Amino acid sequence: MSKPHLSPYVRNGNTVITSGQLAFDDTGIISGDITEQTTRILKRIDSLLAQEGMGLQNVGKTSVWLVNAADFPAFNDAYAAAFGDRRPARSTVVSALTAPGALIEIEAMAWTDA
Repeated sequence: MSKPHLSPYVRNGNTVITSGQLAFDDTGIISGDITEQTTRILKRIDSLLAQEGMGLQNVGKTSVWLVNAADFPAFNDAYAAAFGDRRPARSTVVSALTAPGALIEIEAMAWTDA
């Protein structure tokens, strides 16, 4: 896969919008089941937001692409575990993804009053 022409995230004022994140591991491979991929992606999003003094607690909206609708319950459980009592607005669709092995892609929008 050629390197995509995009930024991992952009900031405009108090708002950060991430590009869609995939579950690449440290070696550049996507592996694992839907729970592992969801957890890895949300940790990556948290890390990206931390670069701007934010974290998952600042996420107000996510967009999610799942390859298999049957993965929704396990995805939702992993997502709920990451966000706890917070419930960001979310859109979830079923769609093919371009990266081999990818079961899910997530983008996030976060903001802060600071």
